[in-house]
Amino acid sequence: MSPRHVDRERTSSSTMVDFRPQRKTLLFLAYQSLGFLFGDLSISPLYVYQSIFSGRLQHVQNEDAIFGAFSLIFWTLCLFSLLKYAIITLNADDNGEGGIIALYSHLCRNAKFGLLPNHQASDEELSTYHSPGGSNRNIPPSPLKRFIEKHRKTKFALLILVLLGACMEICVGVLMPSISVLSSIEGLKIEAKITNNNMVPLISCVLLVGLFVLQHRGSHMVAFMFPPIMILWLLSIFMVGIYNVIKWNPRVYQALSPYYIYKFFLVTGKDGWANLGGVFLCVTGAQAMFADLGYYRQAPIRVAFSCVIFPCLVLQYMGQASFLSKNLSAVPISFYASIPDILFWPVFVVSALAVIVSSQAIISATFSIVQQCHAFECFPRVKAVHSRRWMPGQTYIPEMNWVLMIISLAVTIGFGDKNHIGYAYGIASLIVTFVTTWLTSLVISLVWHRSLLISIAFFIFFGSIEVLFLSSYCMKIPKGGWVPLLLSAVFMVVMFVWHYGSRKKYLFDMHNKVSMKSVLTLGPSLGIVRVPGMGLIYTELASGIPASFTHFLTNLPAFYQVVVFICIKTVPVPSVPHKERYLIGRIGPKSYRLYRCIVRNGYKDVYTHENDFENDIVMSIAEFIQLEAEGCSGNLDRSVDGRMAVVRTSGKFGTRLLMSESAGSEEGSSMGLPGPLTVTSSKSPTLKKLQAMYEQQESPELNTRRRIRFELINTIYKDPRVKEELMELVEAKRAGAAYVIGHSHVKAKWNSSFVKQFAINLYSFLRKNCRSPAVGLNIPQICLIKVGMNYHV
Repeated sequence: MSPRHVDRERTSSSTMVDFRPQRKTLLFLAYQSLGFLFGDLSISPLYVYQSIFSGRLQHVQNEDAIFGAFSLIFWTLCLFSLLKYAIITLNADDNGEGGIIALYSHLCRNAKFGLLPNHQASDEELSTYHSPGGSNRNIPPSPLKRFIEKHRKTKFALLILVLLGACMEICVGVLMPSISVLSSIEGLKIEAKITNNNMVPLISCVLLVGLFVLQHRGSHMVAFMFPPIMILWLLSIFMVGIYNVIKWNPRVYQALSPYYIYKFFLVTGKDGWANLGGVFLCVTGAQAMFADLGYYRQAPIRVAFSCVIFPCLVLQYMGQASFLSKNLSAVPISFYASIPDILFWPVFVVSALAVIVSSQAIISATFSIVQQCHAFECFPRVKAVHSRRWMPGQTYIPEMNWVLMIISLAVTIGFGDKNHIGYAYGIASLIVTFVTTWLTSLVISLVWHRSLLISIAFFIFFGSIEVLFLSSYCMKIPKGGWVPLLLSAVFMVVMFVWHYGSRKKYLFDMHNKVSMKSVLTLGPSLGIVRVPGMGLIYTELASGIPASFTHFLTNLPAFYQVVVFICIKTVPVPSVPHKERYLIGRIGPKSYRLYRCIVRNGYKDVYTHENDFENDIVMSIAEFIQLEAEGCSGNLDRSVDGRMAVVRTSGKFGTRLLMSESAGSEEGSSMGLPGPLTVTSSKSPTLKKLQAMYEQQESPELNTRRRIRFELINTIYKDPRVKEELMELVEAKRAGAAYVIGHSHVKAKWNSSFVKQFAINLYSFLRKNCRSPAVGLNIPQICLIKVGMNYHV
């Protein structure tokens, strides 16, 4: 055997070894996606044919109409689920994330489309800011990009389009559980012989309550059952579909030809166009492939859809068409009527379980879209819970869970008819799809830098089909289609007003921020006293001194031994790596111990403010002090935001100070001994005793949390001031941290227009009645100080 042949065998064997883990990962993710991603799409056979042949088409007794309906379903699945989402739109991901907010974030990073002026040059240095194969800075901006950046109205129009899609996704989270549960329970009318029309909605409401309670309790204990349940459901509809094709009408395969679409409209005429929206229900869950892309990857989703979901759905719809072609009177109950009697109860139980699984995924996706809108200051403050009780990467929002439950119950009780709920559900899903088409066409031109003709062709091809479906749904607005329009209008007003008020408040802070020179000038005349401890002052400003700080000093002329101005901002990226999250800078002379910390989060990051946050702040400041003294240009970012030099985490991070766990507030050791230098707290014994008594009475949980003790490494520093500053930082941390936030009252100016006064007053009302900033930031109440501020915007 030649050496070349041996090397070739070794190369092929190593390639095979590398490929096997990748193949296992791909198959495992594809298996998981069957349970969490395709539930909505998989249960659509429960109600599609009933929705198509409702109203005047209910009395159509024609095989061509049945075959034509199946042909419409097949080609709608091919065009939207397969071509648009699985092949094209999945490529428009934002660092692996998908959905409407991801598309908007992608556009904001590649053009100046954001309306909140908190962008910094250092944000562009994030490792996740420029996705691989994305925007190239050397490419000259297109005329479309320059036009949108130049005109502020186009930015507002783009934001309104994104908010419209987000509102409709929330409506989907309300309507999908209603129609799916109601359609599943309607099977009892066949075998259980339920004649009372109010019984099915009543049972559905009981299941809906249990469904949302399950969200509240966390679904981790049953999450492992989701993929097997959906696989069993897909296998059931696959086998039933094959059985119906063979038994009733094997000629149904001829309906795969688009010629039968022409025959459908030839038979049904105007009534067929009016019920065309029922066809779109077969792809209502297709947008989940892109919206939930972040939980999986492109390849597993494509494999699961093309190899499992698509064949099962096509055969199920084909089987129903075959059955209905010989049983035309069974259209109102086509799915359950087409099931053989011996399999009815097993399929009924599996369908109920599949509905629960798919509804869980949709509700969770609604929480995700709300959390992303909140990150972009487009939704009032809510409490986002991200713990091990929920599945990895998923968020739970208590307020939204109960709001969705109440609206879903109201829709189920109010209509009690799955056809009317289907009209509302179809309109909401169609508008989400239409907004996705708009944003994807912009991504093709502005992010992928393809020809504008390609972008327009994509929009015209898919947009014209969606407009055709939308024109059909316009006839159904009085019959239930008004529900998503009304709900989205309410959510739209709330979301836009919140964004408008947040922007006006930020601009007010920018206009009234105080220079450091004026603060230092006021210092001697005010008689400012330094007190032990660390003051963490929260501000929305990424540069400058907020007016609330001077307001604090004029009322209480004292500030802490170490003061850190903390700005928590959202960068238009899905996630910010922890090592790049904290930006530290110095404000004023070194002797004043004033620092700035910018905490950068992505729109998918869940902000957790636990004891580790304070530790990260201390370690980051220590890193900055050391790097500044060493003059490490490689570790200091050259970009300067105002008077703030941005610092990145170096490889020495965590070695500047030593951290050790302690059960209580122990006193430090002598400063003269070799080894780590432990700094004692500067608080008096009486003050420590009072603090311990107060913590014991007001916040007993603080006594059980993990306590961290910092120690200074006993090394020789070139500049003795570095050691002094580090020791003072550790001493301030040992004395305790206090959180200072602004308690703002926003009011409209007296000469403002009526619309502006309404918007600002509504924004002020929402601020008073939603979660407070302290709750949203998880700040312990025992350490909180609020500074009142009046904003006249």
